[in-house]
Amino acid sequence: MNQRHKIFQKIFRKLFQKICLWILAIGNIFWTIILMKEMRDYTENKGGSDTFVTKGFDTWKNPQSLREHVGLVNSFHNNALKRADCCRYLVRQGLSFRGHDESVDSENRGNFLELVKYTAGQNEAVSKVVLENAPKNNQMVCPKIQKDIVHCFAEEVIRSIIQEVDHDVFCLIVDESADISDKEQMAVVFCFVDKHGTVKERFIGLIHVKETFSASLKCAIDSLFAKLGLSIKQLRGQGYDGASNMKGEFNGLRSLILRENSSAYYIHCFAHQLQLVVVAVAKKHFEIGDFFDMISVLINVVGASCKRKDRVRDEFRKKLEEGINQGEIKTGKRLNQELSLQRPDNTRWGTHYTTLLRLVDLFTLIIKVLEWIEDDGTDSTKRRQANGLLKYFNTFDFVFYLQLMLLILGLTNSLSVALQRKDQDILNAMSLVKSTKQQLFKLRDDGWDSFLNEVFSFCKDHDIEFVIMDGEFVDPRKPRKKSNMTNLHHYQVECFYTVLDMQIQEFNDRFDEFYPQDFTPIDRRSLEHQLGLYIDNIREDDRFANLKSLGDLARVMIETRKHLSHPQVYRLLKLVLTLPIATATVERCFSAMKIVKTTLRNRIGDQFLNDYVVCFVERELFDKVTNEVVIRRFQSMEDRRIAL
Repeated sequence: MNQRHKIFQKIFRKLFQKICLWILAIGNIFWTIILMKEMRDYTENKGGSDTFVTKGFDTWKNPQSLREHVGLVNSFHNNALKRADCCRYLVRQGLSFRGHDESVDSENRGNFLELVKYTAGQNEAVSKVVLENAPKNNQMVCPKIQKDIVHCFAEEVIRSIIQEVDHDVFCLIVDESADISDKEQMAVVFCFVDKHGTVKERFIGLIHVKETFSASLKCAIDSLFAKLGLSIKQLRGQGYDGASNMKGEFNGLRSLILRENSSAYYIHCFAHQLQLVVVAVAKKHFEIGDFFDMISVLINVVGASCKRKDRVRDEFRKKLEEGINQGEIKTGKRLNQELSLQRPDNTRWGTHYTTLLRLVDLFTLIIKVLEWIEDDGTDSTKRRQANGLLKYFNTFDFVFYLQLMLLILGLTNSLSVALQRKDQDILNAMSLVKSTKQQLFKLRDDGWDSFLNEVFSFCKDHDIEFVIMDGEFVDPRKPRKKSNMTNLHHYQVECFYTVLDMQIQEFNDRFDEFYPQDFTPIDRRSLEHQLGLYIDNIREDDRFANLKSLGDLARVMIETRKHLSHPQVYRLLKLVLTLPIATATVERCFSAMKIVKTTLRNRIGDQFLNDYVVCFVERELFDKVTNEVVIRRFQSMEDRRIAL
């Protein structure tokens, strides 16, 4: 019995093993068929049909297979294009990508997801394959995907800039500024002449520098040049502000670069130098310094409270209504806009002039507001300050220095605006500086009488006591001591002439054979011969008749192909155009950075911030980048679950 039982168990065990193997084999076949069917359905709707799945890689050269890979409107390929379009729109407008709550139940999932949702809502076929209807592990909407797409756009923009430079010479413009997260960001701009003869300034990127020492900045620039495949030897100019770590003769950034390339000449930003002229005069002349100190106190007293600002607005509105009713003020588009006092800043170009202009326009209203603060103010400190301001504003000295600084800053402000233009070249800039100096000399020699009439006219309009010019001057610091000078001598010689002389001296001090290594002795002799032929040739050509700047000359030389017949002349022209004038372009980049990285978006990473700002600033090149190019670069960054 035991023997039979053992034989039965042995036979049953073998039979059971065979049955299990048969069941397993049938199950494998069944699930393989199901999986192949689902894979075919998935690839037909999501990743490029059967071009690279069911038929292998032998049909990749077939145009029809590639068209099937791209697919129709609801294909995975075209869905990726829509995601690129969403990124393109947000970057171009400087909008944020992510939202506070991006869950499915959120009413606002952020700009990117909401834009994808809106795009899907316009097309029923697209809505079936995006967001919640897409594969759960391949929706392609996560923050990393968004950053990768923006990075691809930025890389294409940078590649376009490098192609414009075309391994030619260029100028380096650099400045630093802290972002909203108190990270020191260094902005880099290239200035060059492209192959069409057009002068261009292109923003290359933001670099987070942990230290602002010149060596750290130089290391960051070297890393950037190595990444872009550029050489320091290509530099022909450096443009910085007046910071010691930038312009230092021994250890500044400019000296570190000059040690490697003696042709990279340093040009101090003209607009920054002009601002320093104003600041220098305010520091050297005590009365001018006191005048601007009182203006700062005025801004604090009137502009530090919303209630006081509203008081100024109400008084300004009443004045406008009275003037319009009496027919003294015209109405129309962009007329009679709301005005307010702007705080002057030593580092912001033109703010002193704007503040003084607003003060003249709102002078009567400001006096009324100061009287109201003095009588009804709740803060005793502000009431005392208002009382002091009222006493000072009703003096002849205030009117004198107000009109004097308006006159001088009016001349220099026109120069400041001209220097900040992108198409400005160094010869035109030097000509503008020379013209401004001539106007200052003319004002000093012949402008006293007309200036004094303006002062008296302002005093008469606002009931401010005149000063008798033939009377004896009383020094407010020593009122009991005789000064032995008349008021005319004090205001004309010690004030008017002295301030103008300071301005002229600052111009002479701050605005002073370039590129010897770019021209060999043979090139120089050839240049002398070519210049004569060039001048005769240009004079007889009508196409060069109406040129307005050196930039126009370079462009027309390319168009007429005269740069080939006069290569040395064109090389000299290109080097002159390459020299930087101002760091205004870098300042504009910092303004763009503040639009992108705000208080609510203060956690943007350095790489994403750089990519975002590059695309946002260089919109001309950004608009030329196609989605197909971005998708190819996006796919090559790393392995994806599905090939686009």
